[in-house]
Amino acid sequence: MAGNPFEDESGQYLVLVNDENQHALWPAPLDVPAGWEVAQEASSRADSLAYVERSWTDMRPASLISGS
Repeated sequence: MAGNPFEDESGQYLVLVNDENQHALWPAPLDVPAGWEVAQEASSRADSLAYVERSWTDMRPASLISGS
């Protein structure tokens, strides 16, 4: 993996989600960080971004949405 793995247009990415329902693209070869779960298995950067756009429609943290 050469260069910045977070900006590799030809790389494979996971979509991660945390307990606040915040989403992140994560390079598939890297270990998933603590506190995050895989929401979409490895796919292209474009497919991963499309998944995030469809799934993360409210950018506020879940605790703010629920008023906790």
